[in-house]
Amino acid sequence: MYNNKKLKKYLKIFWIFIVGSIVGFLYENLLVLVQKGHFELRQGLIYGPFIPVYGIGAAVYEMIVPKIKSPLKIFLYTMFFGAVVEYVCSYLQEVLFGTISWNYSWVKINFNGRTSILHAFYWGTAGLVFSEIVHPLFEKFTNREITRAIITVSMIFAVFITFDILISWTAVNRQKERLLNVPPRTKIDSFLDKYYPDELIDKIYTNKVVTINRNI
Repeated sequence: MYNNKKLKKYLKIFWIFIVGSIVGFLYENLLVLVQKGHFELRQGLIYGPFIPVYGIGAAVYEMIVPKIKSPLKIFLYTMFFGAVVEYVCSYLQEVLFGTISWNYSWVKINFNGRTSILHAFYWGTAGLVFSEIVHPLFEKFTNREITRAIITVSMIFAVFITFDILISWTAVNRQKERLLNVPPRTKIDSFLDKYYPDELIDKIYTNKVVTINRNI
């Protein structure tokens, strides 16, 4: 049961998403520290060191990289799909929550500020690193026997990350409603207003910019 090929595949993609989200968190915070000379929190979810856009990108890499042999093709494919992930995540964030967390309008060749040729190049470079280092490591992991302990830990992480995504989603959406002067209509709204006020959300998502009145 535990060594079912599909189970191994799902576990691999799940953990690649988790690791990618954590690596993205470390990268973003280190980058801000270098650029600004002081620490400024960059976080994608309310709880834990995760930035899901990187995790999604890493999971997409895992779906396409093993099928490609040529390093040039790996670079081009991951460059394209990484940029697509970044664009789509930015677009959905703005449509759903009325905010953006990055804007690349300062780059000469950009796509609505959501991604750019420069950042697509970064995604392609990351794709090469993924193919040479990350994918082989996870291949070794999935070639081993899947134990009950691995299943248990994976389930705990899955429950936690699902909760984290849901509470982050609802809390940020409720902040959008507050900005639009929508009063609490349910007990959940009142709960979110009390325990996830604007001050907390703004402290966690320090780099978000409100664009509710902006035409997308």
